Amino acid sequence: MPCTTILVGKDASYDGSTIIARNEDSSNGEFNPKRFVVIKPEEQPSVYHSVISHLTIDLSEETPLRYTAAPNADLKEGIWGEAGINEANVAMSATETLTTNERVLGADPFVEYQPAKGDPDSDDYEPEVLGGIGEEDFVTLVLPYIKTAREGVERLGSLLERFGTYEMNGVAFSDVNEIWWLETVGGHHWIAKRVPDEAYVTMPNQLGIDEFDLEDALGEQENHMCSADLAEFIEDNHLDLSVESTSPFNPRDAFGSHSDMDHVYNTPRAWSMQRFLNPYDEVWEGPDADHTPESNDIPWARQPERKVTIEDIKYVLSDHYQGTEFDPYGKRGDERTKHMYRPIGINRQSQLSVMQIRPYRPQVSRAIQWIAYGSNPFNTLMPFYTNVDATPAYLEDTTTRVTTENYYWANRVIAALCDAQFSDNEPAVARYQEKTGALGHQLVAQTDAEVNAMEDVWPTVAEAVAEAAAEDVADADDADETDGFDGELDEFDAGADLDVQPMEPDEIVDALRANEAVRETLTAANQRLADRLKTETDKLLDTVLYNTSMKMKNGFHLSDF
Repeated sequence: MPCTTILVGKDASYDGSTIIARNEDSSNGEFNPKRFVVIKPEEQPSVYHSVISHLTIDLSEETPLRYTAAPNADLKEGIWGEAGINEANVAMSATETLTTNERVLGADPFVEYQPAKGDPDSDDYEPEVLGGIGEEDFVTLVLPYIKTAREGVERLGSLLERFGTYEMNGVAFSDVNEIWWLETVGGHHWIAKRVPDEAYVTMPNQLGIDEFDLEDALGEQENHMCSADLAEFIEDNHLDLSVESTSPFNPRDAFGSHSDMDHVYNTPRAWSMQRFLNPYDEVWEGPDADHTPESNDIPWARQPERKVTIEDIKYVLSDHYQGTEFDPYGKRGDERTKHMYRPIGINRQSQLSVMQIRPYRPQVSRAIQWIAYGSNPFNTLMPFYTNVDATPAYLEDTTTRVTTENYYWANRVIAALCDAQFSDNEPAVARYQEKTGALGHQLVAQTDAEVNAMEDVWPTVAEAVAEAAAEDVADADDADETDGFDGELDEFDAGADLDVQPMEPDEIVDALRANEAVRETLTAANQRLADRLKTETDKLLDTVLYNTSMKMKNGFHLSDF
């Protein structure tokens, strides 16, 4: 799918969380209604069947975890789970469709499904050839079976080597400590790199990693991982384009594309995101610009000029080149410039998931999946806890029939109305986004307080914070230099680099499963938010329908008679 991804390391985010986010955009000319669901272990298929590849994979010997997902409402092309968080508090986003080049595909072709040809009883009969795995399959095959972000890379990597893939994809994994980004290379090969804690990553449908340590990937794997035979694959097929042996290996040069289409479709999005998050680090416009929308060397990872918030992520993933001549709704350009580049906030957006793992919360309530449906410039991003047994019907019960009774289609209708009369509707959309955004943060704070008050959660968290703070005091020259802790849990600095409840992965799963009361509290909180969201979304729909109707071409203003 033609999507856009941003990854934010824990030292770059506003509250110390790891955050991975991606727009899922449908292909040109298509719209894919989406749902937000919880898949329980007993609902996970024991034998998985891929619709696109006709592939069958036996999962019966594996033990799945509960997880959230954002599957298609119409299953004619398969599940397409896309994004979710499991009960080990591990998040996965899959996938960002990437580009490659002829040398890579010549060396390791895609594994594409080929239907049977001819009469089975004839000599020229050709049996079907099964395809590999792809975006349709990744979340279902991986997320229920991993307990750390690294395990996600390892499992998906092994599946790619075994079954192959029919497309180039980028996949993100995160836990409370790490974010990993995996990119497929041809049909069976892959690379993965740990996102630096102090950096964010922008990914606009183009193979992105621009520096890779093969020695680490084939050795200690501290910050890099890859296919076991990647070094031989590169050497045998002359893929390393470095001009000096001392320069770092650049996967973007070796495995990526270098087409004119990139300058229209891909690189402008990276330019716009980094221009917003690092406005003063370099010159972004004019003849002296360090990077332009068509630059091939826009960095994969970059340290932001200030900490990145949820609202920043929503803004860049809704971007349509505001303040430039490339904005299709703006007044600075002309009809040529306004349609030069593919915007990030596009009409065929399906869903946006922003997955946040918060180190300052107990394990039972630290994972949040922020969700928006439809075209991002006109929707809102709302937080939903993932340690739940059910999701609100407003987000889950999306139909293939257009109806404003569910969140997806309400947003799709609102966007179409707003686009037709952008300037008339923009103030109403801005008020809606601000009000619902505030409601979301307010509900999270209220729900966190409810969880704090639960007796079987509070002592464990308080003891963990006190113990960690005591260790900091012992190591510091001055007690005031501790990580924001002054003896009271309520006064703990959320941005401090401190996991208040460190646990081994199996302990996390046990903690989440054991506390049914917390799951009920979080489920109820999600429902309250969905109810408020529906009320505010209905109000916005009423407003923009009126505004746009008043500007219909068949209107007439002689109303005095």
